[in-house]
Amino acid sequence: MMMMMMPRCFVSLIQAFFLSLVLLLLHHVGGESQAASSHHRELLAYRRPLQDCPGCTTTTTTTASSLPALHYDPDLKDVNIVATYSDHHGNIRLGSVKMGHLSSSWLFHNPLLPLPNNNKPPSQLVTPRDSFQNDSRMEESASYSSTNQTENHFPHVEFTSPAKLKRQSLRQERRAQRTLELIQQDKESDKQMQEAAIHKSMTFENSLVGKYSIWRRDFESPNADAILKLMRDQIIMAKAYAHIAKSKNASNLYLFLMQQSRENQRVLGKATSDADLPSRALEQAKAMGHALSLAKDELYDCHELAKKFRAMLQSTERNVDGLKKKGTFLIQLAAKTFPQPLHCLSLQLAADYFLLGFNEEEEDVVKKDAKFEDPSLYHYAIFSDNVLATSVVVNSTVLNAKQPEKHVFHIVTDKLNFAAMKMWFRVNAPADATIQVENINDFKWLNSSYCSVLRQLESARLKEYYFKANHPSSISAGADNLKYRNPKYLSMLNHLRFYLPEVYPKLDKILFLDDDIVVQKDLAPLWEVDMQGKVNGAVETCKESFHRFDKYLNFSNPKISENFDAGACGWAFGMNMFDLREWRKRNITGIYHYWQDM
Repeated sequence: MMMMMMPRCFVSLIQAFFLSLVLLLLHHVGGESQAASSHHRELLAYRRPLQDCPGCTTTTTTTASSLPALHYDPDLKDVNIVATYSDHHGNIRLGSVKMGHLSSSWLFHNPLLPLPNNNKPPSQLVTPRDSFQNDSRMEESASYSSTNQTENHFPHVEFTSPAKLKRQSLRQERRAQRTLELIQQDKESDKQMQEAAIHKSMTFENSLVGKYSIWRRDFESPNADAILKLMRDQIIMAKAYAHIAKSKNASNLYLFLMQQSRENQRVLGKATSDADLPSRALEQAKAMGHALSLAKDELYDCHELAKKFRAMLQSTERNVDGLKKKGTFLIQLAAKTFPQPLHCLSLQLAADYFLLGFNEEEEDVVKKDAKFEDPSLYHYAIFSDNVLATSVVVNSTVLNAKQPEKHVFHIVTDKLNFAAMKMWFRVNAPADATIQVENINDFKWLNSSYCSVLRQLESARLKEYYFKANHPSSISAGADNLKYRNPKYLSMLNHLRFYLPEVYPKLDKILFLDDDIVVQKDLAPLWEVDMQGKVNGAVETCKESFHRFDKYLNFSNPKISENFDAGACGWAFGMNMFDLREWRKRNITGIYHYWQDM
């Protein structure tokens, strides 16, 4: 009986053991199912970690009860989250959930802050990785603890770091601020332009500004001659169409165009700008435009017009070339000749001088005036045989002088023109200024024994050079020396300038003026110029190569090449200030004689 009961108890024990094992397995399977469901539910509960802001760093612990309001933020509920994780079999899975589906049981933790609850891990914890790892992307680990202390790791999730989000936010703020600044600058610029336009319109002067010189235009707009140019172009077009109309026997149109062209020409007159045109100029331009429009409708032929314009251009060029040559000839003629009424001016002046007895009066008058030798006055030297040219120089100088009574003119001429020069300045003497007229033949010291040039003028070689027939047969053949073969260089008046200290022994400074200049301002300040011990003060003329010494001197001669610089500057004798004291001290006349006698 006892034996039978033991197996029966043993069987019951075994059954109880297997029953408890089955219950345990069922409980374990249920736990795993619950854990898997919990994993999915906790994945849905994931959201972006809180940014590192003052409001976030001040809270030391975060409980599940404080998070639901964040999970259901309406602005974030549609944000998708993609995460990778491994299931309980070790397989890698991908999951995608929306922010609105996240659970409120998750706790977000900043890794830079201590763990909540005194470093004790909560039941659910999301910890982002360091922001400098994995290209500034964060990893998060989620741990889940079941009721039986079973611990599993939540899959890793990558997302944008708070630092990068902060930089993006700051960048957007800077862009917005810069946009506002640019808009404000644009508004300020527009406002300034409007104010400037208003100010200009209020101060605009529409009255015509007159011209003070026929050679210069002032205060004219770039389009001051727009109508003038238009009417001139219309005349050219009208002539072209008129010739085409004539070739096609359209006589009425030809006459109409020529009439309009003449009318345009009458309106233009001698106008040089729109301001000079009459008031009906614009109406005439419109009428001519209507005529050209009619001609274009009937006669326009591109090839024919091009041919006509080409012929007109060639004809105009020939006319321009002819006028240039004529102008050059007339300029030379005017420079070398006198107008016909003045051909006998010197003869008439000389006759009047002797007929009126002025020559006898001169003998009774004291020869020397005190002003002629006063070094405190402004002295001028003019050596010329041209009465009118000398008068122009003297009158223009006196006219521009502020103190004409202090200006003394020393005029030296030859014996042939002495009487005419004396008579002219006796009758036409400038007010207040002092005039002295002298005859070069009265300078007895100026003879061939003292002056090298006079000895050369008497030589047969020089006479052969200027007067004999063995010159080049054409002007072009001797053009290189033509200027220096002018017989005027034989006149001693042309060389007297090298003897100024002898002509005016009691003067300290003198201004030499040529007879081909016109003075336009007061010359008195020239006497105040510090010449720094130099003898001659001349106008700068070295801007061009033809004023260098190599154009005047023969540098193939060793004496010339050894003593002179071929590139040295020459000067013009039109206006020269001479310091006669330095001249005498350095014996410039002796140096001149040395080179003349060589």
